[in-house]
Amino acid sequence: MSTPHSSSTSSAPHRASPPQIPQSLTLAAPTASSASPSSSSASGMRDAAEDDSDSPPSQMSEDDPGGGGDRWEPDLRGGNGGGRWAPPDQVLENVLESVLQFLTAARDRNAASLVCRSWYRAEAQTRRELFIGNCYAVAPRRAVERFGGLRSVVLKGKPRFADFSLVPYGWGAYVSPWVAALGPAYPRLERICLKRMTVSDEDLTLVAKSFPLFRELSLVCCDGFSTYGLADIAKCCRHLRVLDLIEDYVEDEEDELVDWISKFPESNTSLESLVFDCVSVPFNFEALEALVARSPALRRLRVNHHVSVEQLRRLMARAPQLTHFGTGAFRSEAAPGGGLSVTELATSFAASRSLTCLSGFRDVNPEYLPAIYPVCARLTSLNFSFASLTAEELKPVIRNCVNLRTFWVLDTVGDEGLQAVAETCSDLRELRVFPLDASEDSEGSVSDVGLQAISEGCRKLESILYFCQRMTNAAVIAMSKNCPDLVVFRLCIMGRHRPDRITGQPMDDGFGAIVMNCKKLTRLSVSGLLTDKAFAYIGKYGKLIKTLSVAFAGNSDMSLQYIFEGCTKLQKLEVRDSPFSDKGLLSGLNYFYNMRFLWMNSCRLTMRGCKDVAQQMQNLVVEVIKDHPDDEGEAEIVDKLYLYRSLAGPRNDAPPFVTLL
Repeated sequence: MSTPHSSSTSSAPHRASPPQIPQSLTLAAPTASSASPSSSSASGMRDAAEDDSDSPPSQMSEDDPGGGGDRWEPDLRGGNGGGRWAPPDQVLENVLESVLQFLTAARDRNAASLVCRSWYRAEAQTRRELFIGNCYAVAPRRAVERFGGLRSVVLKGKPRFADFSLVPYGWGAYVSPWVAALGPAYPRLERICLKRMTVSDEDLTLVAKSFPLFRELSLVCCDGFSTYGLADIAKCCRHLRVLDLIEDYVEDEEDELVDWISKFPESNTSLESLVFDCVSVPFNFEALEALVARSPALRRLRVNHHVSVEQLRRLMARAPQLTHFGTGAFRSEAAPGGGLSVTELATSFAASRSLTCLSGFRDVNPEYLPAIYPVCARLTSLNFSFASLTAEELKPVIRNCVNLRTFWVLDTVGDEGLQAVAETCSDLRELRVFPLDASEDSEGSVSDVGLQAISEGCRKLESILYFCQRMTNAAVIAMSKNCPDLVVFRLCIMGRHRPDRITGQPMDDGFGAIVMNCKKLTRLSVSGLLTDKAFAYIGKYGKLIKTLSVAFAGNSDMSLQYIFEGCTKLQKLEVRDSPFSDKGLLSGLNYFYNMRFLWMNSCRLTMRGCKDVAQQMQNLVVEVIKDHPDDEGEAEIVDKLYLYRSLAGPRNDAPPFVTLL
């Protein structure tokens, strides 16, 4: 299991057999007889533009006030001579467009578009942001036809298990067809955010040349591009405010580097955020320093590991207004004894009075950690997830961070380090503890002791990701009682089928307590030795769960049946290395249309069971993926299954190791 160092789905309708599909999200206009959001005449599947973000789309047409077309306007003064007569339906659309401008939540806009044809049109004309949770769920052409005035597009590609190297290289999620469609349709587009997509340099060049008002590009867990593409973005996007490269794989050879930083405008820029800590190749530091100096609006800067503390100090002097700062390596480039002193670096941090978030520390020299003491009391977010710190190195820092709300750290700090966090950070809302060694047989440095300490000291906790090797039911039960506001609980016991380390019993009661006592829970990850009893608890009490991840758990197909029947708002289900067979898969037939996707790998599925699902669920795409792309022929045992809703049908860019059923 590899380690991701990362970062509101809409409610699923009541589950019945057969399921009813909300009409607005078919990307086709409702019939004139459509009367309410609950109309049973819906015939398609829900739009992929649904849940994780507020997604307001818009469509300019001849009826749009700014479109230049003829429009009958009402005489709002009540007389006969000053205005032109307009049909009542058109008056209603005019009013609706004005009102819907203020409706931003995706769930609300989707409901509004279901009322009738005129509401559908008005909603499309006023939507400015579009979220597509799966780039294969709808064709770019269909989205462009419906929404004509978008300013922002968010696209997701590969399944989340790609973060764990479980999706083979070359699987897909190419952004090229989307960029080709967006360019001609949306000349006023300002923002693109891509996650787990394959992005080429040509795609970035097309983005840079297609949108003259472009302001924001965020690439998260993407691959396929190099500094050539980044150079075009920097050179052509003169209004750029945000360039965030987060956990991307930038494909560059050191002898083929492009000086992309120097391509930004030589005049003052509009940059507010520049994040490139994942770009592993060297860059022109002098160009960066000059860029920072002429970017007065810059608030967030995260640099890569090629930046030393000496260079760090120069950047801080140029940008005292920074609120978010990624420190790079956090060590000196000078010979031992000749580098920057801790006092000099501390002076620079003390002068940065706006800093609230610190990250980086990618090759940290612990001797420099006291330099950040002057800002610790102001910090609300601290990311040590790349720093192999011991408890003794962490404690002097963390005891100054009394206002911390978000903390990411490696498990090298041990239970003792987490106890120090619990003693100091009573206002903590999010904690992530990553493993230094993610292998199943690693020793692991944190356990139930650290988890219980956190639950006792950080009672406002809302989200936790915790990798460990040893756990007890008592510690998990304590967290469920001490932290009832948990929305996200992700406990990853890395060894397979690990029981309670003290009693030797399954971890059923611990996870059962989480779903019973944490009434706001929407995301859950389970692992360890679990039986059907744990999944019965989840199905009975996990009524708000939208994302469920299962690893090395369960003892029969009843586990899946409990989940499908009980978790009525489930959107995403991820299962790996669990003993579920075709029977468990087929128990979900009445529920798949209400889910965004199902991922299963290393289970006991057969090709016959997957084909049965494909035959009975005509509007779902069923992909069977081989573990080894070079294997020829059709194997009876399925390595990986990826099942998802799609208005576009099976994709046309599947590689040979993917079979579309």
